[in-house]
Amino acid sequence: MPFVNIRITREGATKEQKEKLIRGVTDLLADVLGKNPKTTFVIIDEVETDNWGVGGESVTELRKKQ
Repeated sequence: MPFVNIRITREGATKEQKEKLIRGVTDLLADVLGKNPKTTFVIIDEVETDNWGVGGESVTELRKKQ
């Protein structure tokens, strides 16, 4: 019973994009590891950019500099 947790920043991923991620990961596990799609769980967590840091800075601050 695979469990996959995907974390992305909350920046407007559409419902369709999330559905594509869920389908894609499920298909990948079925194709590569032979896992049953009916018992494969995929969860997408969306994190605010203030709560995601890279190189000692929040993504919010990094994006302001770009």
